[in-house]
Amino acid sequence: VQLQASGGGLVQPGGSLRLSCAASGFTLDYYSIAWFRQAPGKEREWVSGINSNDGSTSYVDSVKGRFTISRDNAKNTVYLQMNSLKPEDTAVYFCAADYSALATMIAHAYDYWGRGTQVTVSS
Repeated sequence: VQLQASGGGLVQPGGSLRLSCAASGFTLDYYSIAWFRQAPGKEREWVSGINSNDGSTSYVDSVKGRFTISRDNAKNTVYLQMNSLKPEDTAVYFCAADYSALATMIAHAYDYWGRGTQVTVSS
């Protein structure tokens, strides 16, 4: 049972990245998924979530209008499209899966975590 986050990298301000979170060993169909991030010296922060029951999405205010979370259950993968990136988006991004209908912002509710992928926004 594993979650693998990928797609991070170095991008200039205003650029875009798409993160992927692929599950192996279990199906994501009944799991709500969230993306968290952690910048150096800061606490882990919830960024976005997508419900398993209806696909509803939610975002932290700082990324609304710039980030889009989506899921492709056929590929057992969740994505985070990040546009108009800012230096303050620099962090390690983690995906997490919770066997529930609704995506919560509470980190310890999540059953599985990916290892994280580094996103660096810098000129």
